[in-house]
Amino acid sequence: MDVITDVQITSYTKEKKKLHEELKPRFKDRGTNYCFDKEIKGEYEHTFKIIIRQSKINPLDFSVIFGVLIGNKVFRIKRYNGDHGCHTNKIEGTQIKGFHIHKATERYQQKGFQEDGYAEKTTKYANWTRALGVMLQENNFEIEVDEGQIQTRLNIE
Repeated sequence: MDVITDVQITSYTKEKKKLHEELKPRFKDRGTNYCFDKEIKGEYEHTFKIIIRQSKINPLDFSVIFGVLIGNKVFRIKRYNGDHGCHTNKIEGTQIKGFHIHKATERYQQKGFQEDGYAEKTTKYANWTRALGVMLQENNFEIEVDEGQIQTRLNIE
């Protein structure tokens, strides 16, 4: 896969993505984890993917992933991770403990690292359900409502 630029990453984030119903994940048992994934079409016909993984053993060990399908591969734009140990940003050499958000960057791809190898500590959530809400809000998802009702953006406090 070619390097996806920071401009492209920002455009994927800003593209409107309508959920036609409230998102209620139904998890599948995947051995040591529970998993869920859903595809959503964006306003410019890009196919986005929401993936949720939660450890069966440690409820704080989770990932809520926002990605886009490029070819038949998921490019992870953002990954909202739980408190599952220490993450090291390889370029900066900084260590992050606790809840953190991974962000795809052109710089990390150019160095041969995972697209979302850079992460920042966060206090925006403390469980996967709240992380999902933050992810939906930060990446321009909207819930479509019945005709006659006001269309609203997700409002997460």
